[in-house]
Amino acid sequence: MVKENCGVVGIFSLSGTNVVPMAIDALRALQHRGQEAWGIAIPKKEPLKRLGLVSAASSEFKKITEEYCSPSVIGHVRYSTMGRSSLENAQPLKVKDLCIAHNGTIANVQELSNLVGGCSFTPQNSSDTLVAAQRLVTLISENGQMGKALSILKNEMIGSYCFTFITDDESVYAARDPKGFRPMVLGYKKSDNTYIVASESSALSAVGAELQRDVTPGELIKLSKDGLETERFSKENSTAHCSFEFTYFAHPASKMEGKNIYVSRKRIGQFLAKKFPIKDGDLVIPVPDSARPAALGYAQELGIPFDEGLLKDRYSKKGPLRSFIEPHQTDRVEINRWIIPIREIIEGRHVIVVDDSLVRGTSSKAIIKALKRAGAKKISMVITYPQINFPCYAGIDFPSQKELATFTNGKEMTSEEITEMVRRDIGADFLGYNDAETLAAAVGIPKDSMCFTCSSGNYDSLGITPEFKTRAEMKGE
Repeated sequence: MVKENCGVVGIFSLSGTNVVPMAIDALRALQHRGQEAWGIAIPKKEPLKRLGLVSAASSEFKKITEEYCSPSVIGHVRYSTMGRSSLENAQPLKVKDLCIAHNGTIANVQELSNLVGGCSFTPQNSSDTLVAAQRLVTLISENGQMGKALSILKNEMIGSYCFTFITDDESVYAARDPKGFRPMVLGYKKSDNTYIVASESSALSAVGAELQRDVTPGELIKLSKDGLETERFSKENSTAHCSFEFTYFAHPASKMEGKNIYVSRKRIGQFLAKKFPIKDGDLVIPVPDSARPAALGYAQELGIPFDEGLLKDRYSKKGPLRSFIEPHQTDRVEINRWIIPIREIIEGRHVIVVDDSLVRGTSSKAIIKALKRAGAKKISMVITYPQINFPCYAGIDFPSQKELATFTNGKEMTSEEITEMVRRDIGADFLGYNDAETLAAAVGIPKDSMCFTCSSGNYDSLGITPEFKTRAEMKGE
């Protein structure tokens, strides 16, 4: 199955403005959520989809905005955590008169597929988004209303999801799952009398819209010629906001669950400094780019100099991209190869390296080797995210245990023993992971309102008991 932690947008202009240029700008502002493909959909037309970055199609923008002129649009940037990278798997997808874009993961997609006659479902020939869309169209035809259909579908569907839909009557819909795993916000652009829903508020800022609020978990929003309408298709009391959004995935300028991401990351660094006060360090450096606020907070808390000891080569083909969300290991290695140390900053010094997460160990190994070559006397590494021990089935790309740096191959080990194993493997002199309690306290959200499944192995928030598989099985390779 194709699982996505992507970026979605939906826009409707009450003034009749062509909002396609706005959608393109919003998707560019969400590019950090997906680098593989992008697309848009308007009423009564097949979706437009392209592989690669949005900016790679800049020569087509004028033609696209003319051919797809519309006061309503949805859009998507794709980051696959399952399935192959292909135009066929890009979104939005169209089923009858409904187009859909999805950010999240449907964990019971095989069961849902059986409800739409998809007994031959495999990762190669379908996606969880397509199956959900097919089932939703059936439920709408039976019940007549989107809200009623979603209230039934949410009982059949297990997983994380933020959907945007567009119908041939030009209405735009947006829905957020009852647990609020994935983020979604609502904005308004007064000059164009235009509403916009998007995965993050950074997309609103990019188009000059003001953030109104987070979309409530279990809420359905309708944008049409009648304006903004909202209803609840689910009234789940507990939430499970993805904690990984706060350390890595979200844009630092975004505001999520009422918390600014940059400020949250800086506070995480300050809390990490109290947890791991490495006072004999000569300087603190971030792994570019998402760890920078945390590294600054760490340095300021301990009074240790902060510096940029590692720089990305933004002029190579892969240099500007985010290695974690690249689907292939060879591409991750290529990106990390272009993180370049500055010898004059590093040489002969005890360097404290702050990174946002340690998943596979690919980045950490490469960075520590590079720092050693640059003459670092000692390397301590602190990680803003807790130890990742289990696969994610809510839309982040670590779907198999074997690929994780913490994989023990069945050997019983304590958390401390696993940390020591990883430390030796990546070559650091010291390694310290954050913990869930510290991260939640730094962000200012109750721990039991956030999802830490990949650290704890407790999948209760998703309502599943997972069957762990290899990456090849999960990706359909």
